[in-house]
Amino acid sequence: MYSRYFKPIFDFTIAFVLLIALSPIFLIIFFLLLLTGIHRPFFLQERSGYKGQYFLIIKFRTMTDKRDRSGDLLPDKDRLTFIGKIIRKLSFDEIPQLINVLKGDISIIGPRPLLPRYLPYYTKKENLRHTVKPGMSGLAQINGGNTLDWDTRLALDVEYVTDITFKNDCIILLRTIRMVLLSDGSCVDPRSVIKDLNDERGGGIK
Repeated sequence: MYSRYFKPIFDFTIAFVLLIALSPIFLIIFFLLLLTGIHRPFFLQERSGYKGQYFLIIKFRTMTDKRDRSGDLLPDKDRLTFIGKIIRKLSFDEIPQLINVLKGDISIIGPRPLLPRYLPYYTKKENLRHTVKPGMSGLAQINGGNTLDWDTRLALDVEYVTDITFKNDCIILLRTIRMVLLSDGSCVDPRSVIKDLNDERGGGIK
C-alpha cells in the first residue's frame, strides 16, 4: 500500500520542500561553478533505473574536461576543482537530483542507480533492485555506501526492496541527513562506480 500509493506523494513532497529550502545554496553553487570556469554547471550521466530503463541523472559538475596531449581525459584527481572538492565533501553536488525526483526518475529513498554497464552482472536476486525506483539515498548508503564491496551493497539493496515501509524510509532519510550534516562522504557515491567489480565478478569492465 505505502510503496504503491503513498511513497510517490512522500517523494514529491520531500523533494519539493527540499528544493525550495535549498534554492539559495543551489543558486550560489550554480554561479560559483560558472565563475570558476565550469561553463556547464550540470553533469548528466546515464544510469539504469526502474525495470532497468535508462535515464539521465542530474548532478552539479565538479570536474573540468581537461585532456592530455593525446586527447584523453586526465585522471579525476587532476580535473576535480577546488570548489568541486568542497561541494562533494558537503554532498551539495547531489542537490540537482531533487529534480530527478520531481520528474519521477528516482525516489528520495531506494537503491542507488548504478551505471548501465553493470546490468549483465546482477544475479536474479540482485535484479530485484530494479523492481522499484532507485533513490537519492538508500539502506546501503547509510551503512557504508561506496566503501562497501559489490555483494554487500547489492544485498542491502535487496533487503530494502523486500521491506519497503514508511518507517524505514523515514529512518534512512534521517540518517542520511545526519551523515550529510557530519560531512560523512560514505553515504555518497560520486559516480556509482563499484571499483572491485572486476575482482568480484570477473567482468573485465573498465
